[in-house]
Amino acid sequence: MIGLLDEGTKLCDGLTRREWLRAGGLSALGLSLPTLLAARSEAAAPSGSSFGRAKSCIVLFHLGGPPQHETWDPKDDAPVEVRGELKSIASNVPGIRVGELMPRTSRLLDRICVLRAMSTGDNAHSSSGYWMLTGTPHLPTNTENAKPGAPNDWPSTAAIVHHLRRGKNGLPPSMVLPEPIWNTGMIFWPGQDGGFLGRTADPWLLKCDPSMPDFKIPGLALSSELPDARLNQRMSLLHRIERGLDGVERSEAMTRFDRRSQQAFDLLSAGAGRRAFDLDREPAKLRERYGRNRWGQSVLLARRLVESGVSLVQVNWTRMPGDTDDSPAWDTHNKNAQRLKNNLMPPMDLAYSALLEDLQARGLLDETLVVWMGEFGRSPKINPGGGRDHWGRVFSVALAGGGVRGGQVLGSSDRLGGLPREGRVQPQDLTATIFHCLGYEPHTEMRDTLARPLVISRGEVIRQAV
Repeated sequence: MIGLLDEGTKLCDGLTRREWLRAGGLSALGLSLPTLLAARSEAAAPSGSSFGRAKSCIVLFHLGGPPQHETWDPKDDAPVEVRGELKSIASNVPGIRVGELMPRTSRLLDRICVLRAMSTGDNAHSSSGYWMLTGTPHLPTNTENAKPGAPNDWPSTAAIVHHLRRGKNGLPPSMVLPEPIWNTGMIFWPGQDGGFLGRTADPWLLKCDPSMPDFKIPGLALSSELPDARLNQRMSLLHRIERGLDGVERSEAMTRFDRRSQQAFDLLSAGAGRRAFDLDREPAKLRERYGRNRWGQSVLLARRLVESGVSLVQVNWTRMPGDTDDSPAWDTHNKNAQRLKNNLMPPMDLAYSALLEDLQARGLLDETLVVWMGEFGRSPKINPGGGRDHWGRVFSVALAGGGVRGGQVLGSSDRLGGLPREGRVQPQDLTATIFHCLGYEPHTEMRDTLARPLVISRGEVIRQAV
């Protein structure tokens, strides 16, 4: 199902009238594709510049907060109550070690830049997540189950890319899959939509499970009752109707409908766009390499989407079958080591390494920025339940491809992995760096629905990384 993110959703009550819009619009024209699809004008990157190597970006967002100690910032010399029962392993870059549950990733560190001193100082999933997704701190910080809306209506990075760029092959500039990010109780985070840019900046949401044998996106194929000739006739009819309304004062909503209905037609008529969703075109061996689970197949789908022209795809690691409310996804309050060994690290290591190797083999890694991130990290000291708790003071993010200088670690945490020691960066610096790689400096201007000018990021580009 394809939908759009909407800041007005009453999240604590689930998806209501402003929910992710279901496929089935344009019913008057006999189509089964959402009519409310956003289309944005493109702001081209400066020509002849040394930045902007990335044509696209894949954001891998690990809901819950991955532990820095067992991933990118192991502390082998710390007390056992800090380092935990898991050890580190050497990578293919001398002097850089990662957690022992990342054997495949460890062989790719020469392509990865690790940021070990990311910091929000915010220990709440939704408010720290808002900062990581938008590059703007939530007001106030440390607010769990925060709701969308002013003053916290800064658009997500995916929404800003959607605003700045134009889609290709009938596909949008940005997409989010396989579902939005939510807290227990289906409480959706702020910072996942177009915010003050308006609904036309909302990224497409693809609610799906690409690992299912019968995976398909409803509405992406014409029915046998609607061949190409009839589609063209109905497009012509729609255009005649629009011309008949030219003399009538038309609302902003009607104007948006026009653009979105045209994009719906574009996707139906663009074979390349429709084919991007057909995972059966991939060799079975490659699908196995990514992992035959929702996460792995979603990451593979992200690669197919950027290959087909989508500028930014965000893949959300949300709850898996069997997750419980006390330690869902990466929120390992209990049995941290057990959760990592049995449920989290193997599929992560498999899909992440497969993505980097696959992009490299296709000649796409240099032009595809891959961002590995979560909303915060985990506490240095293991709690009585064998878990790690929320920790926004310092955690790790990894960048690869898209012009990033791999084989390095930037910044460091203290000996316990609890505080930044040097090279501290904040989420706005990460968003500035993402935009820089895509060809937009932080001072690039965007305008809200009232035409007020605002810069796309208030951060500083992490120059050592790019």
